[in-house]
Amino acid sequence: MSDLQAIADRVLIEALRGEATDAAMMRDYDRVASLFTPDAVVRIPHIGAEANGREEIRAGAERLQGLLDYFVQNTHPGTIQLEGDTASGRAYICELIRVSDGRSELNYAIYHDRYQRTPDGWKFAERVYEVRYLDHSPLAGSAPGQGPLAGQSATAIAAAPDRSSRAVREEEGT
Repeated sequence: MSDLQAIADRVLIEALRGEATDAAMMRDYDRVASLFTPDAVVRIPHIGAEANGREEIRAGAERLQGLLDYFVQNTHPGTIQLEGDTASGRAYICELIRVSDGRSELNYAIYHDRYQRTPDGWKFAERVYEVRYLDHSPLAGSAPGQGPLAGQSATAIAAAPDRSSRAVREEEGT
């Protein structure tokens, strides 16, 4: 493999990982599924979840996100080891989650990935989600339009500097 091909492959795999984060955050389940090989596997051991194949991966992503008020995922570059038309790697994840029942979650995790070159480009053959840190403390923030300052314009908030968002939360007991 030429150095230029290796560089191109690394860029394409990193783009695949970024595309996966974007598709999940935009709740575009068809796009999520399209990023995997037809026989791919996704495993989330800490909750006992496994999805085999694109249809299960799509359904699982939709089912999981249907339980959430909001979901924010940041993916940080990790490692990529190229092996011809296959590769393996890790991506480092930070997620903020609020479940519809009010529970919150902050976690730091690692995706252990296997990739496959296909006629449509690099795809995930396997993703295993390993949580390294999990915090269920209530999150202090909220999604736009859901918190104590919901519906107020930035101008109105700025015009009342004595009422910080923290003060409003304390007054409302949130």
